Amino acid sequence: MADDSSSSSTSATSAATKTEEKKSWADEAEDEAASATSAAAAEAEQPEELKKIETLSISDEKKEEGGGRLLEDPDDSEIKAETSGDTVYTSAVSFEDLSLSKELIKGLYVEMNFTKPSKIQAITLPMILTPPYLDLVAQAHNGSGKTTCFVLGMLSRVDPSQKTPQAICICPTRELAQQNQAVLMKMGKYTGITSFCAIPQDSANYIPITKCPPVTDQVVIGTPGTIKKWTSAKKLGTRDVKILVFDEADHMLAEDGFKDDSERIMKEIRRSSASCQVLLFSATFNETVKAFVSKVVIGGNKIFVKKEELTLEKVKQYKVQCPDELAKMDVIKTKIFEFGQKVGQTIIFVRTRNTASMLHETLRGEGYECTSVHGAQKQEDRDRIIKEFKDGLTTVLITTDLLARGFDQSQVNLVINFDLPVKYESPSDPDCEVYLHRIGRAGRFGRKGVVFNLLCTDRDKMIMEKIERHFNHFVKEVPNWRSDDDFEAAFKEAGLL
Repeated sequence: MADDSSSSSTSATSAATKTEEKKSWADEAEDEAASATSAAAAEAEQPEELKKIETLSISDEKKEEGGGRLLEDPDDSEIKAETSGDTVYTSAVSFEDLSLSKELIKGLYVEMNFTKPSKIQAITLPMILTPPYLDLVAQAHNGSGKTTCFVLGMLSRVDPSQKTPQAICICPTRELAQQNQAVLMKMGKYTGITSFCAIPQDSANYIPITKCPPVTDQVVIGTPGTIKKWTSAKKLGTRDVKILVFDEADHMLAEDGFKDDSERIMKEIRRSSASCQVLLFSATFNETVKAFVSKVVIGGNKIFVKKEELTLEKVKQYKVQCPDELAKMDVIKTKIFEFGQKVGQTIIFVRTRNTASMLHETLRGEGYECTSVHGAQKQEDRDRIIKEFKDGLTTVLITTDLLARGFDQSQVNLVINFDLPVKYESPSDPDCEVYLHRIGRAGRFGRKGVVFNLLCTDRDKMIMEKIERHFNHFVKEVPNWRSDDDFEAAFKEAGLL
């Protein structure tokens, strides 16, 4: 059985004793002025070679005893880093600064076509890759390069010669797990590291886990329920796991998400591999999840973005007042599609599976090429539809919130919220986290994008107002839903025409 395999001779470095944080995670702005002052004083004491990269530096020589440090990235002030312990981190100007293997460097430049780390990568990667390998909670914009952070972290910590699981990444959906595995295989092409995707099997190819051989791949990426089944069946060993990643961690740890399975997996791995580093990545963390994270990640490093700065400035958002549902359809067909077909791919988000099917049938019936994906479809059909969209064979994808999180497609410049996202238990309240994830599907990796929110009822208007208040961000209105000129102006303002 997997857990009976011999222990690794190159196990992860034991974590140093962690200094308990006095400052709670994501303390609000009143603490930032004092921290900025101490950071400025520290900069004056830095040697000359560190000053050369001060626009990305997060090192701070001064630290109140026993307390956390709140550090500001001077070139991108919305990213805040709170570090723990005595380790001094310096941001990476280039990937060579990270002491990566030559095989990984080759994968980054040749396969991924990267030139240098993004800002979130420059800050988080030294925290992930520097002993004593403290836990990390990282909140950052959609499309900012979070996936590269944890994939590179996993690849860097794994010993290719050891045929046993050493890194586990847990994702909320099978689509995201498959996408993350594809990134890992591409980035790690020259390393010899292998991976296993632990997701629900297609019915046609189903084999009971008890009849499967133990996992010997070094990296396992999958959904929490399936990973739990593999560990429970003693087919997935956790003794040698050095790094555990939760992608879209807010959803994985929320009460209505996958919290129970996620907790069990985390406890099991920490029981069998006490020095395992835990990484939690997401674009959003609500207060409930923050409180839980503060209990399970003690003495780790934390990076966060202030709430009002999470609305993705490169993505222009508009609201469109429509008199009825038929007008929504007319706006999509005769206004948005008219200009949107010139700028790239489009994702239309709806609230229910029925709406997805209805909208798909209506648009297809009128000659518009589009596809739809939702949870009621067979897994093989979902995979095929998503692959066609990723390959550029289709340009319009209608979906429920199944693809709201983590779905990376660089050609998506346009998102339409046919229905605004609301909380399941309280339909009059917006789900602001889901809204943020939805609009983050446009403008990936810093590209320009545009979002149209279609409003119809008084409740739609109220929900939109609540979203604006939540993010402290006014969403501009398209003056007239019948006007071609108004929609053309919106696309031009977004920089897409």
